Amino acid sequence: MKSFRADYVFPVYADPVKNGIVTVDDTGKIISVSDNPADHHTPHVEKLDGIICPGFINTHCHLELSHLKDKIARGTGMIDFIKGIQGFRHASETDIIAAATQADADMYNRGIVAVGDISNNALTASIKAGSKMYYHTFVETFSFLPERAQEVFDKAVDLLAQFRPQPSSITPHAPYSVSKELFRLIKNYADTHDDNLLSIHNQECDDENKFYRYKLGGFVDLYQFFGMDISFFKPQARNSLQSVLPLLSSKQPILMVHNTCTNLKDIYFIKRFDKKINWCFCPGANLYIEKRLPKIDLFLDQGNNITLGTDSLASNGILCILTEMLTLQQNFPALDTGRLIKWATLNGAKFLGIDKDKGSLEPGKTPGLNLITNTDGLKLTENSKVVKLA
Repeated sequence: MKSFRADYVFPVYADPVKNGIVTVDDTGKIISVSDNPADHHTPHVEKLDGIICPGFINTHCHLELSHLKDKIARGTGMIDFIKGIQGFRHASETDIIAAATQADADMYNRGIVAVGDISNNALTASIKAGSKMYYHTFVETFSFLPERAQEVFDKAVDLLAQFRPQPSSITPHAPYSVSKELFRLIKNYADTHDDNLLSIHNQECDDENKFYRYKLGGFVDLYQFFGMDISFFKPQARNSLQSVLPLLSSKQPILMVHNTCTNLKDIYFIKRFDKKINWCFCPGANLYIEKRLPKIDLFLDQGNNITLGTDSLASNGILCILTEMLTLQQNFPALDTGRLIKWATLNGAKFLGIDKDKGSLEPGKTPGLNLITNTDGLKLTENSKVVKLA
């Protein structure tokens, strides 16, 4: 067994423990969390400065885009970012696999224990199968053209089989890239298959809402750029989230990712439906692409689970959940460390359905063990780093 003492231990399921001690066995299973002063003097306790918390859960990543690090210009907006991604879609498999393998190792070393990962091909399947982290793969579907819905869905089913028996599911990409017909096929599948978690990119830019409300803005130009005839699409007179929410399954948990331009009316709108909505924030990617962040304050205490993600190295300089936490704290000082740690651990584990084993320092679990260094009492600082303990 190993025992670690720190300035604070965050079990997550309970209040922080000052001068707490965490004891784990050789497999990383939590034996105990103690606040007994007598335990501090036992010889096997390693004394550390900082905060001990569970391993981090990254609920939104694109491992297969890791080869695009520093390839796409920062701050040019969502439309140009999409064009940039498409320009690199035909990179060599050797480069894609090498970069993804390195990214997988880097995430593990930065204290991440589980990942919700988006995939459009099977190149990362073997990496995930051999990873030290838990993966749930979201097989992503694209097609805004109604006539292609069945073809695209069938290909997604075939791709899903290449990831099995790893945890995986079929999911829509975004409101602007999935037709109603394709949404319905995914809904029918999700309604009839267990554990088909859903993850959808939501309201990443103003143009997405403009397109749905008025059929105006950058997405009209983007479809022209790709040579697509969207004359069939009629303005919905409401934001994208409100337009597509009725098309999503009520049976499965749904992760709304990014939410950069989600407003209070959108948040209240979801309360009218029996949907299992979770929010995921990826602040590093929001700043990289749009140079703006979601209005985090609107989402607090609304009754929905909130998680954190990194997005991809195409839109972020580093796949590190602690970095995402620091970005949020710097921009929203009212967010306390306890709330951020819960978003980064237990909430992500709950969405992925692995909270019986991950997400909190409860005896019997193997959640991973992180030390956050260079803290100021209960607060993170710009110099805080993460060290993986178990």
